[in-house]
Amino acid sequence: MLAIERRNEILEKLQRERRVVVSELSQYYKVSDETVRRDLEKLEADGYAIKSYGGAVFNESTNIDLPFNVRKKHNVKEKLDIADLVCERIHDGDSIILDASTTAIYIAKALKEKEKKNLTIVTNSIEIIIELQEWQGWTVILTGGVAVANTFLLVGPQTDKMLRSYRVDKTIISCKGLEWGVGFTDTEELHAVNKKTMLESGREKIIAIDSSKFEQTAFAKIGEVEDVNVVVTDKKPEDKWAQLFEERGVECVYPRTAEGSIS
Repeated sequence: MLAIERRNEILEKLQRERRVVVSELSQYYKVSDETVRRDLEKLEADGYAIKSYGGAVFNESTNIDLPFNVRKKHNVKEKLDIADLVCERIHDGDSIILDASTTAIYIAKALKEKEKKNLTIVTNSIEIIIELQEWQGWTVILTGGVAVANTFLLVGPQTDKMLRSYRVDKTIISCKGLEWGVGFTDTEELHAVNKKTMLESGREKIIAIDSSKFEQTAFAKIGEVEDVNVVVTDKKPEDKWAQLFEERGVECVYPRTAEGSIS
């Protein structure tokens, strides 16, 4: 196993269990304690972990972006539920913008599985382009921009310029946090700026976020609650959020509950 593969696996374990122990990892990977400590030092330098006596704990900061392949494996059921709900809103012939979030990957896969027809998809996600490269009958457009390491996304002024040249039926983005009195936020300023432009380019503006993002704040602001038309999430939000959405004219959609309601 390559060192980077081992570190990614350790990072996944950290994200899942919130702590790791050097002796357990060295035994599992059949490497020395010193090798594991170097792995943890690298994860700490990248901002993902905080070393502790005999191991490390997960860095809970919302301003740290995990590698894309690690994030993609997190909250999978919630993202699948969200993807199904978003797909119900996409009709044959629609033009849509998808951001480069891991949730957007699940949405792209769901659109394929449901065999939507004649879609036009604009995205800054290299991963989505790879996912849809052999799909027939759709027009898939990749924006320009600067590639960001470990993210499979393109960002920057060139991305903005291309996004502004389109007017689509629906924009679907995700974010790192939704905080009361703050709005929607993301980890990086360029990400946030591009997502704001995506919203401005869509007639219907949809934000797709799992419930763990509520009450979280990241570094850069995307916009206010009223800047979107629809919030799609994986479970019914607390009453205060439901009331806020209603006051701001925002539809909230979540999976069918035991009472049989959807939104």
